[in-house]
Amino acid sequence: MKRNDLIKEITKNGYYLVRHGSNHDVYTNGQRMEAVPRHREISEPLAKEIIKRTQRK
Repeated sequence: MKRNDLIKEITKNGYYLVRHGSNHDVYTNGQRMEAVPRHREISEPLAKEIIKRTQRK
């Protein structure tokens, strides 16, 4: 999955950028934090897991 597509998904779920890191960017919804790798392509299993963790419950 492309990184931009993953970021669109998690921002749609209410997450926003907190800070840039050298290897990861950190997103939060105010309660939980999620690190997103800074690669052009993110493996499908990892992308699905990040989306699953960021969905509203």
